[in-house]
Amino acid sequence: MEVRQMATAFLIHQEHVLMMKKARSKLFDFEFWGGIGGHLEYEELNFPMKASYREIEEETGFKENEINNFKLKYILIEDSHGEIRQQYVYFGETTHRNFIASDEGDLFWIHKNELLNLKTSKMIQSTIQHFLENPDETSICVGSLTVNDEQIPQIQWTTVKQTSTF
Repeated sequence: MEVRQMATAFLIHQEHVLMMKKARSKLFDFEFWGGIGGHLEYEELNFPMKASYREIEEETGFKENEINNFKLKYILIEDSHGEIRQQYVYFGETTHRNFIASDEGDLFWIHKNELLNLKTSKMIQSTIQHFLENPDETSICVGSLTVNDEQIPQIQWTTVKQTSTF
């Protein structure tokens, strides 16, 4: 089984989040929404934040110094078509709303109240919902995609806590 590592960022400016609308992907054959990001390059495997900054600059034009409070908030894990997908999800605040056009999809500033109305993957929808419902959470949350007894996808959340060493 292969492991695919990805980094995704949600950039916030006041009450709006920069979202990307894509026509389709390898997983979806319909229009859907997501954050800014992509796959980690080999030299970035131990540095997902570096990958996230690279993807942000490539897809939006935002430079690292234009993003404040950029933090890893979530690690998402799922078994997708025979590969384990591990996604590092960052949130940060931008100093302005200007972006460049992207080859990956169309960028839009979406009000926080409208985010859950967008067609996204189950993982991203659950992550956004968790973020909106837990604005003061400071721990990194790990989300694992599972199915319940009725085979409906659901996310199980846990927080990562630093432990003392013995």
